[in-house]
Amino acid sequence: MQLKSKEKILLIFVIIAIAIWGFDRFYYTPQSRKILQFKEEIKAADQKMEQFLLLTKGVETVEAEVTRLEGELKALSERTLKGEEFRVFLRHLARESNALPMKIISLTPLEERLSLPEGKKESAFKYRKVTIQMVLHSNFTKLGTYLKEIEKLPFLVNVDSLQIERTEEVQPSLKVTMGLSMHIISL
Repeated sequence: MQLKSKEKILLIFVIIAIAIWGFDRFYYTPQSRKILQFKEEIKAADQKMEQFLLLTKGVETVEAEVTRLEGELKALSERTLKGEEFRVFLRHLARESNALPMKIISLTPLEERLSLPEGKKESAFKYRKVTIQMVLHSNFTKLGTYLKEIEKLPFLVNVDSLQIERTEEVQPSLKVTMGLSMHIISL
């Protein structure tokens, strides 16, 4: 049986259509699915990478903060006399009150132990906070000089409260109520 030219052309188109359908069915569609799957994996990897970058920035920020706090701790450690702070403070107070015309009315120390965070073993150092409430009579200039001298002490003394009153009883001086605190490391 011999095919006519129209039938031959039709048969060629059918063979081409079957070849295109076979190519699409067995090669192009599976490759398209793999490409979509790879694109989704790339998106997931990009999201994880962004999360890791954020975590890295957070870690760098924490490291910088730890470095800053270690520097502050070192500076504070250099200004601590390890157990001698209160004696040095009292000597300073006696020396300054004699040099400056100041009259100390009352001096009330109050000691509190600082607790370690939970889960930490007790270290060789024990930290204590000593709060001192002072009432004294002085003029304003001498009080300023006394506060500047406190700043020059070889350890850290915090002025927690300062109240200055002018009363008729202590004219021409001022009545000063001062709350000081210091941290002591006892060995």
